[in-house]
Amino acid sequence: MKHPTLTEIEALLLQAASLLIYQEVMAAAPANAYLELLQELQAEAQTQQPGARLLKAYAAWFRAMATQQQSWPDYLLTRSLQAQNPFTQQVQRQELTDLPPALVAAARHDLRILQRLYDCDGDRIAAWVTELAPQLPPLIRWNPINHPKLADLRARLQHFDDWSQALEVWVDCYRRQGTGAFAQFRALRWQQGQLVGIAHPDPIRLAHLAGYEAQKATLVKNTEFLLNGYPALHVLLYGSRGSGKSSLVKALLNEFGDRGLRLVEVPKAELAALPTIMEQIYDSRLKFILFVDDLSFEADDDAYKALKVVLEGSVTARSANGVVYATSNRRHLVREFFDDRPRPQDADEIHTWDTVQEKLSFRDRFGLTLTFEPADQPTYLEIVQHLAAQAGIALAQDELAFRARQWATQHNGRSGRSARQFVDFLQAELALSGGS
Repeated sequence: MKHPTLTEIEALLLQAASLLIYQEVMAAAPANAYLELLQELQAEAQTQQPGARLLKAYAAWFRAMATQQQSWPDYLLTRSLQAQNPFTQQVQRQELTDLPPALVAAARHDLRILQRLYDCDGDRIAAWVTELAPQLPPLIRWNPINHPKLADLRARLQHFDDWSQALEVWVDCYRRQGTGAFAQFRALRWQQGQLVGIAHPDPIRLAHLAGYEAQKATLVKNTEFLLNGYPALHVLLYGSRGSGKSSLVKALLNEFGDRGLRLVEVPKAELAALPTIMEQIYDSRLKFILFVDDLSFEADDDAYKALKVVLEGSVTARSANGVVYATSNRRHLVREFFDDRPRPQDADEIHTWDTVQEKLSFRDRFGLTLTFEPADQPTYLEIVQHLAAQAGIALAQDELAFRARQWATQHNGRSGRSARQFVDFLQAELALSGGS
């Protein structure tokens, strides 16, 4: 008579092989190691072979999970949330009732299987190894604490004995978090023709930024329009270097990322890809800031034409879930020379003034232009005091202001960047000297 554990293992392997649309969940290294471990358990139960191969399979799975720093159930939840398949993609732009019934049935079928794989965690695997190969030494079990970011999903799924009946819970997650790279990362970069996730984005937050309060409030309001489904404007943040323009845009992600905001950094060299990026995000329910930092163009640079298409639209309807936020130190984004201006003796171009006006009016195609003037001394000292308070620096205000003015004179002048550099230096200096 077949061993009951062998029957359970064989059923689990068969179910994993029968996934219809969620195959990618079981395609990465930890899942492959998991399946190979089940196969070795099956072989052990069938042949009573020496346990060396089983130990190697267990070690490979243990190492794969330790690399992920997740428990097996958490790993399976994470991969299922990030899954990019016909169901998870289509359900973001269509109602369940509008999807092909066979696709919905396949999703329910696969979720039921994933639940069984989820329930077969590290403790059960280790128990099977001990049961089927009692001659092996005791195993160290991989079963770390559950990840808090998955706590809400775990709590919602606990109300269902069958995940196929919890389809609406999964749909809600896909619509709120997206799939693929958008579910895994909040910040991404367009690189060599694809979106690449940024694992460690700048942690700057709005509370860390002082000065330029009116500009901050306007940009936050425009971003709120985007998040709430109202028309939002493309924004040009123009002004002096070091005034915090880029930091302000990046802080929006940390403020609103949990509300479905994603930031896609587009290097100037990749501006031609902007229409392609807009096409990729067009149907998503997430909201996107396409961030172009330090924007400017040389006189003979045609890259601005791709940005112009996104700003003004083309035959394709403008995406309601994406805006361009660009920073620049130049008021006129396209570099212009006096020689560009038409003179009566120049006859090379018939409508030269049209070309000049196209360059000069490019900035006007942004719906909002926020100007960041150079920081005067009161603004600079306000920023220093704000950052010093956050850093826990307890110097007297007079001494802090004196040293801050010295720093600005000896280094990079008065700006938000200079204030941050001064406070970072001062904090380290005081820590090493035992001050506070």
